[in-house]
Amino acid sequence: MVALYPRHSNHSPRVSTMEFACGFVYVPPVTQMDGQRSNANVVKRSALLPPSNHIRPRMPPPPPPTNSAEPKSPKFPTTTSKIFEQLEKSLLKKVVKPSVFYENEEFHNKTGAALSVSATGQQTASRRRAALLPPHMKPADNSQSPPGSQPLNSNQTFVYDLPIKELDLNTQPWDPNYLYSIPEGTGGEVKLPENTTTVAGPTPAPALPPRPSFMKSMPEYLVLIPSSNSAPSSSQKSPSTSSLSNSDGSAEKEPLPGNPNVVLVSLGKLLSEERVQPIVGKPTSCSQCGSVLDSCYYNVVNKCHFCGTCESTSPPSIAPCINFLLNPDEKPLCAADALLLFCIDTSGSMSITSQVSVGEQLVHRSRLQFVQEAVIQCVQRLSEQRPDVRVGLITFNHQVTMHGHDNVTSHFLSGDELTDSNRLKEAAASFPSPPPLSQTKDFLQGQVMGLSESGTTALGPAALLAIAMASRQPGSNVIVCTDGKANTELGNLEMEDNDAHSLLSSTIFYQELGEYAAKQGVTVSVLSIEGTDCRLDELGRLADRTGGKVVISSPNRLHPEFEQIIDNRTTATHCTVTLLLPKSLRMRGEKESGHRVIRELGNVAPDTEITFQFGVNELDTEASAPAPGSRVCIQLLIRYRQRNGERMLRVITANRDVTDDSSAALSSLSLAIIQLNSSQASAALAVRGRILDARREGELQRKLIERAIEYNHSAQDQQTYQEWVLTMEPIYNNIHSLTRRQSVISDSQQSLTDAGAALLYTMKHSNRKSITLKNKVKL
Repeated sequence: MVALYPRHSNHSPRVSTMEFACGFVYVPPVTQMDGQRSNANVVKRSALLPPSNHIRPRMPPPPPPTNSAEPKSPKFPTTTSKIFEQLEKSLLKKVVKPSVFYENEEFHNKTGAALSVSATGQQTASRRRAALLPPHMKPADNSQSPPGSQPLNSNQTFVYDLPIKELDLNTQPWDPNYLYSIPEGTGGEVKLPENTTTVAGPTPAPALPPRPSFMKSMPEYLVLIPSSNSAPSSSQKSPSTSSLSNSDGSAEKEPLPGNPNVVLVSLGKLLSEERVQPIVGKPTSCSQCGSVLDSCYYNVVNKCHFCGTCESTSPPSIAPCINFLLNPDEKPLCAADALLLFCIDTSGSMSITSQVSVGEQLVHRSRLQFVQEAVIQCVQRLSEQRPDVRVGLITFNHQVTMHGHDNVTSHFLSGDELTDSNRLKEAAASFPSPPPLSQTKDFLQGQVMGLSESGTTALGPAALLAIAMASRQPGSNVIVCTDGKANTELGNLEMEDNDAHSLLSSTIFYQELGEYAAKQGVTVSVLSIEGTDCRLDELGRLADRTGGKVVISSPNRLHPEFEQIIDNRTTATHCTVTLLLPKSLRMRGEKESGHRVIRELGNVAPDTEITFQFGVNELDTEASAPAPGSRVCIQLLIRYRQRNGERMLRVITANRDVTDDSSAALSSLSLAIIQLNSSQASAALAVRGRILDARREGELQRKLIERAIEYNHSAQDQQTYQEWVLTMEPIYNNIHSLTRRQSVISDSQQSLTDAGAALLYTMKHSNRKSITLKNKVKL
């Protein structure tokens, strides 16, 4: 079956969806030291050890020679008379030089000369001197001085005993693969040095034996430091550039700190409603990595450009941007059916008042009154601008209430009903959806004004009920407004000081609830009132997973915060982003570092921007680093579901030039993308309590930004940098205002305050526009 792949009709150059922080794929210059580090994962063997393929002897060394005709003499004779008898017998025998190697050449040369004189001479002495006799072997005559007590002169004879018979190991090889008489690596017999007794002066030491063939000329534990006049890198244009002064060009050729290889994906622009005709059906994909190929047939492809090596495969030649409609047989849904649910706290703490000025008078209003006023204003504006939107109301204290409308009565849940998740989901499924706001505005405003404060805070059951009700239509939004911790059984956040088990179960509850909301296409935002403790580090997981917002607001600013959350409408749901790189590159900072990464985002808003880091793959020895001057292919796959239910796939393919020139990378660097990536990555670590890791991440990119500002001398970049420093300041300097204490669950992580959680969740989901604005959370 032929797949029609139009290459130009569906490409829209107006929307810039995938941007790179650097104009090139930057590869650090390769030096000799870097070349050795590239094989760090290979198990090295010390040069002092024999080679791995060395054949050890299969048999033990031969036993010492024995003579059956003569009895074996003891090693150390017990009497002195026997010692002299052996010395006298040895003088009459012919001395044969054994083919062995002596280190002390001068000593053995003197010995040979003395033996030759003793064998030919006929003179006899009354008593012979024995050299090098140990003390226990001294002569018994006390009148004579002990042997060796006086210095020897040229007239004294120096003799010693030699073995009766010494086996020639060269003629009897016990192992065909090994010779004990020949040192390893020489390949021949060692010759004894000539007799140099007649030569005056000290004798030079013998030469060292040849280096064995299995040993390298340079051991691996030695590293040569490259000199200043080393060869220039491949990025230098001419050899003359290496002779420049260090102040002019050497600093520009140094490896860059940090990582300039950052990809920015503007999902809000990418998934906006465009009138582009997509390709119907599934594309031809690789069976291993899932990349979209340029093949015109639905064949099974086992290896593509991203799975294999760049030399053996060619990159796909499809259009830079292409769309696919994956479910053409399904009937589209009505986008206007999305719900907006207000989940309002009406517990007893909402009765706390604050002093505000109304005109010239000072009045006291409770927290619930501020919330009521803000919700009514939002309903009024929505009825004028979006009359088709469906707005519902859920309140919670010691019970959870689903407020009805004209012909539907309100439904109350309390007691055991609030501890069973399945019963809560069934109750939400059986409750009718609210009609359009044009029909229920007056009734809804009356219900809001009739709210009152009392009881505890059943926040967990209320959030589950609201998400279950909103899941009927993907793209729905839930806004949770509270002023305190959840203190009922399901999702209890008030027992963390005394019971770590309860906190752990609550943490798991909100994590699973966030996953459930993301799978259903529901966006959850959390809005708390300033001066309260709601445990936003746990409750904020709902917003973090679903793409919502975490906001702390003063009572008199609730209305603009509600409006900002409502205006951030969901444009797509069930979004999954896959970034594919060649095997010579790998991702940085992801859970599974490799040449392929999948990030599940869930819901996407118009201002959603995400970033990725990548670099050279030093871990894969089979794939070499891309060479400067070459090109690499990068592909982005975005699967999502539109608000009308259509499942789409967008494929973006880009070819990038590779360079190791630091100056070229700095001149094309976009600081806004680098800063956004640093903020998102640092916040993602800090929100999990890993404050020190967040600091290290920000510090690496900070050095790169300062290097780029120093190189480019841009006033705009300097201003952007100052704004980014203010944004990152809480992570570096105000750590105590972000954390409350060490976590009960883990001693290595720290739990966050509400202000710290709101700030870090906001940084994690920030974009280039929001990062330049002053943070509204006061620490």
